[in-house]
Parts: sequence; C-alpha cells; structure tokens
Amino acid sequence: MSIPKVFISYSHDSITHKKWVLDLATRMRNNGIDAIIDQWELQLGDDLPHFMETHLANSDKIIMVCTENYVEKANNGTGGVGYEKMIITSNLLKKIDENKIIPIIRQVSTTDLPTFLKTKLYINFSKVSEFEFNFDELIRTIHGSPIYKKPPVGNNPFAKIMDDSNLKVHDSLLDYMTAVVQIYNSSSGIYISKVAIKNKLKLSRIMLEHLEEKALEANYIKADGITDVTLTKAGKTYAINNNIE
Repeated sequence: MSIPKVFISYSHDSITHKKWVLDLATRMRNNGIDAIIDQWELQLGDDLPHFMETHLANSDKIIMVCTENYVEKANNGTGGVGYEKMIITSNLLKKIDENKIIPIIRQVSTTDLPTFLKTKLYINFSKVSEFEFNFDELIRTIHGSPIYKKPPVGNNPFAKIMDDSNLKVHDSLLDYMTAVVQIYNSSSGIYISKVAIKNKLKLSRIMLEHLEEKALEANYIKADGITDVTLTKAGKTYAINNNIE
C-alpha cells in the first residue's frame, strides 16, 4: 500500500502556532502519512513559490490550517497563504483536485473558512479536549479507513416468499426433466416409467408428484396411463435448451 502524501498549508501566526503545526505533522508521519511542511523542507534562499507549486500538485491531500490570520490572508490574497490560494483556484496547476483539500479550524471563538472553502466540511481542532478524537478522524480520512463503513444492501423484507420457492421448484424441475431425458435416452421405446424416475431421483412421493404436475403443466411430458409418461416435443426442446443429455 502506498504512503499518502499530505501538504500542510498554514500561516506563521506565532511561534506557538508553528510548534502546533510541527507537532501535528510529526504525529501524522508517525501514523503512516508523509506530511510535508516548510519547517522541514525549506532553507534560507530556497524558492518558496516552487516549493508550494510542487507539493500542492503532487500531494494526495492538502490540509489548510485555518486560523483567523490564515482566513484573512487567503481572502485578501496576501503572503504565502494568498499565493497558495491563487494556485488552487486558478488554472496554474490543473492537476490539483479541489476535493483533496481538508480544512482544519484552529481558532478561538469562530469557525471561519476562506471564501473559496466555504462549502467544504472541516475538522475543528480549536478545543484541546477534542484533539485526539479529531486527529483520529483526520488520519482515518487520509488513509481511507473510516470507523463506520457502509453496509451492503440487504433483501427486501416485503418481497414475496414465493420468489425463492419458485426458484427452488425450477431447479428441482430441471433435475426431474434430467432424469426423464436420461431414462428416455437409455431405452429404445417412448415410454418412461414413473418408478424409474422415482428410483433415479430418490425423492419423496409428494415432491415427485409435485414435479410431475409441473412438467405436465409445462407440456414437457404427457401421462400414458397410470405408470408411464412420454416426452413431448416441448420437453425435447427444454432438454436441448438446458443441455440435458
């Protein structure tokens, strides 16, 4: 399984905030995610726009840590945050799929998102007490391993029970006709003994009579007296269509 690559976009609000983002990225890497942040990747003199463009395009997910300052910069198009927003919302990098953006709220008393992210579901990391739960949800989302998986669709509880019964009867009728055709093929005459059919199928008397009635109704056989039946033209066609030999 490939390791998901995640680019973390954030604003340098304070030393405390940079440390929080660093700790978040470190925990993500410890949980099987290739988290990318500038604190690890950039050195003095590196090309900042190239770093942003490359990782925004090549990452599987983009996390945007939305503080009040981040939202303001994104809306005003200022700083590195504004440049990243321009990349995502423009045609500079068509490879970017906006569905891979995950907004994270990291604010004091609001849950504001940049205007271009207003329609997206977000995870709120503002409360320290809820960090572990939200972190678990975040990494599960990135790994595609949700806690609750959609169950398969079951059977209609109001469907007629006869549907299954008819299927069983059809299968049993095929077995009955197979016995009839095999006995017919092994004899030189046209008469097929009911006793021979019973001995071949080893069914109860009730089931045998039931299948005989079904075969008669379908005109696959004709009764010849009390003890014998004959194979009809329709019965021979049924045998050919069902590959009975």
